[in-house]
Amino acid sequence: MLLELAQSKKILFFGGKGGVGKTTVSSATAIAHANSGAKVLLVSTDPAHNLGHLFDRTIGSKPVRITAGLDALELDPAETVNVHLKEISESLHELMPVTLHSEIDKHIALSRNAPGMHEAALLERIADVIEEGKDEYDLIVFDTAPSGHTARLMVLPEMMSAWTEGLIKRKEKADRFAEFVRELGQDTSMEDKTIGGATMAEQERESKIRRILLRRRRKFEHLREHISDPEQASFVIVLAAERLPVLETIELYEQLQQANITVECLVVNKRAPANSGEFLHERHTQEEIHLQTLEQALPDIKRQDIFLQSQDVVGISAVESLAQIL
Repeated sequence: MLLELAQSKKILFFGGKGGVGKTTVSSATAIAHANSGAKVLLVSTDPAHNLGHLFDRTIGSKPVRITAGLDALELDPAETVNVHLKEISESLHELMPVTLHSEIDKHIALSRNAPGMHEAALLERIADVIEEGKDEYDLIVFDTAPSGHTARLMVLPEMMSAWTEGLIKRKEKADRFAEFVRELGQDTSMEDKTIGGATMAEQERESKIRRILLRRRRKFEHLREHISDPEQASFVIVLAAERLPVLETIELYEQLQQANITVECLVVNKRAPANSGEFLHERHTQEEIHLQTLEQALPDIKRQDIFLQSQDVVGISAVESLAQIL
């Protein structure tokens, strides 16, 4: 089921409650698809950086080769915020008078830990990864942070696009008002030094501000188009056959539906094998009870069970072995 999904999409998101094995399942899917001849990019948006631990090697913010056909990278939240704020600071320094630069720097410093800053920066980085990788790779797989963080991230493109659109409209309104004020006080003797009542420097500054806002709006619009297109993207929820993960899965599904994100597969990971002794048999029976709740709540979503492995999945060979049973 997972391989069929990988073959039919350009973007796959794996999400779910923390500790259920999202990194393992997403990595196994990515490596299995790469082994079929596809070129795959595996991206972690989880601050825990489990990809490096899973493959037992260092993985940074630039793509590194894991195996033939598979590259991986980890989006570092702190680094992402630093780059994001640096770009904003440079743009504001260029647009605003030198006398305001110290105030800009203070504002940027205060914004570093502002609510939503990490999510906004991470969202821009995800947009860049998709835009830069959609032609180079057959599939981009995102291993996401635990449910709550991911649910907020999925609704951000719509919110950020609307927020930027509001900025553009307010900017246009302010420009019209400023133009009206300038025309009222315009000295005809200065017409050769102005353009429509504004100095050339003012016109250029306003043009740059507008270009920045329009570029930002297009970026979020393109991201929203990609992740909400069921032909291109899908979301896989990974869970354990336990009460809390099942309930959280149902809640996450509803949040993703509201964000117009397609969910096509549920992966129940680390299932207790049946007929494996009294203890595991009782565990398996208990899991079936919880999965009945899941089936009743989400009857139309396909489900794939992955049974508990005898050893930890660490290293390429272990991920390869898991990929073979998907």
